[in-house]
Amino acid sequence: MLKELNLVIDYIETHLTDDLPLESISEYAGVSDYHFRKIFFYLSGLNLSEYIKNRKLAEANKDLLNGEKVTEVAFKYGYQSVDGFTRAFKKWCGFLPSDVIKKGVSKSFPKLSFVITVKGGISMECRIEDKPAFHLVGVSKRVPMQFEGVNNEIVKLAQSITDEQKEEMRALQNIEPYEIVNASYNADANFVKEEGDLTHMIGVLTTENQISDQLDKVSVEACTWAIFPNEGPFPSTLQETMAKTYSEWLPSSDYEVINVPSFSFTKMDKDREGYAYSEVWIPVRKR
Repeated sequence: MLKELNLVIDYIETHLTDDLPLESISEYAGVSDYHFRKIFFYLSGLNLSEYIKNRKLAEANKDLLNGEKVTEVAFKYGYQSVDGFTRAFKKWCGFLPSDVIKKGVSKSFPKLSFVITVKGGISMECRIEDKPAFHLVGVSKRVPMQFEGVNNEIVKLAQSITDEQKEEMRALQNIEPYEIVNASYNADANFVKEEGDLTHMIGVLTTENQISDQLDKVSVEACTWAIFPNEGPFPSTLQETMAKTYSEWLPSSDYEVINVPSFSFTKMDKDREGYAYSEVWIPVRKR
């Protein structure tokens, strides 16, 4: 995975002054757009769009230092106007492009390089399971993509589930884990946008085919799952586990993510307020 991520970085570098053919970026990493964005975010701490913008402006800074005109540099890096470039440049570094030319001031943002850093002392619990094909059935809607914090649209989705829908989900549930799960899939294809949506489902796993119109259904192929149990304060422990899955476990494992909906479930502790047991299920295959 690290090799593929570094190929993506090299690919971006060669297209900083072009209209990036975004649909091909994730192909270098061999994962879906959504999973690639998660891996990139958890490893770098940046959205991919932020990284590309920072790299473009850093190279623009170099070009200005080398004597290129502001107008030339603005259009070179894809800005539609000099004013738009000037605003973005000042927001990024705190000074104007003209200051670079007149005073020689500068700010840098180096190209990323992904490496494995060994941080001893903390182990990650994981189990690998093969699972037959099943359906995810439940209530779903398009929500904004969000890797950290509480997604208010998902909260609204949970609140919208009727008693009739809950009853049918309980009746259909017939395959482990026997829990209400949260699944995400069908992320927007243009994954470098600052904003994008995906489909989020709250539902259950079933092998039944007779499902009423009040529930949505997504078929999931037979595959291998990497499962990460975690226990602690909610939702911080669950979010930290997801981050470590993508930033630590995947890059150093013999597995890669496949384009199948991942999901998680959470069981709140009745005796300890704000404390929960959760599991993150990631679809994988051997490299």
